[in-house]
Amino acid sequence: GFDSPIGYLLLCTVICRLYPDIVGYIRPIGQAVKTPPSHGGNRGSIPLLAIEGIIRKMVPLVFLQVIAMGCLDYLQIIIIGIIEGITEWLPVSSTGHMILFESLWPPKMTDAFSEMFNVVIQLGAIMAVVVLYFGKLNPFSGKKTPQQKKETWSIWGKVVVGCLPAAVLGFLLDDWIDEHFFNALVVSIALIAYGVFFVIVETVNKNRDPKINDFNSLSYKAVLFIGFMQVLALIPGTSRSGVTILGAMIIGCSRFIAAEYTFYLAIPIMFGAGGLKAVKYVLKGATVSNNEAIMLAVGCVTAFVVSILTIKFLMGFIKKHDFEPFGYYRIILGALILGIMFNDAFTKLI
Repeated sequence: GFDSPIGYLLLCTVICRLYPDIVGYIRPIGQAVKTPPSHGGNRGSIPLLAIEGIIRKMVPLVFLQVIAMGCLDYLQIIIIGIIEGITEWLPVSSTGHMILFESLWPPKMTDAFSEMFNVVIQLGAIMAVVVLYFGKLNPFSGKKTPQQKKETWSIWGKVVVGCLPAAVLGFLLDDWIDEHFFNALVVSIALIAYGVFFVIVETVNKNRDPKINDFNSLSYKAVLFIGFMQVLALIPGTSRSGVTILGAMIIGCSRFIAAEYTFYLAIPIMFGAGGLKAVKYVLKGATVSNNEAIMLAVGCVTAFVVSILTIKFLMGFIKKHDFEPFGYYRIILGALILGIMFNDAFTKLI
């Protein structure tokens, strides 16, 4: 169907290419109708030639339209992967951006596959953390001293403790939260509320020096607090990275440690969430077609590449800046989603 900018462009191309031929064919057809065969009129060959000529020109253009629409579908998947790769690590809520994008350009997927797809492509994003921090998080590296290996195991211990609250409650409440909270209103409110929190926390911290500047100073009590903060990210629009960074900064972590610990926490959480969604999808009797499998692969690879760039950008950004701009950005995005909601509701009333 011609339901996209490229589709409309191709439709116009078809019309422009066929217009001279159609006019050329119609004119003699009209003359043939006016002139009876007994007076030398055409016996019907011109209409057949007209149809044949139009078909000859239509077939390649329709074929081009089919190819273009297929490319457009994959372009959409690539854009979704880019959104995931950027918004998963910046404290701005990947869910909020997905809702906004899908309201502007609805994906051609079933609701069940779309829900699973949006979670599973996070596996591509989290692989970026594994690749970037493999050396630091690998306790078996032969290049590390016994003390460094001990510190690496300590980091993993703190990651496990920090993940426990969200892992347990997420497993128990996943479906219930999706049913009751996965809507544009909740997402927009969460975006605005935590945007305000970011502005407040950064304002308060302007004249304070962080107490925790390395992982050795990060206690298990502190990571448990951050872990319970991460539970709030089960509510769509909160931003997992955003709320854990806030939690870490509230207890005195530097922005660098807060961001890096957030990345580490994501490894078991996102692998678990992606695996859980995939298993539930299969257990419901759903299958993945070849085309859907390619969509998942394209989305994951895109999210992986963009995540690497985003993580490097964020770690460089916070060396000179704070998170306050992200707070204002969240407020603007939440207000934009609310505006779209109210506009849609008003349009339906009219």
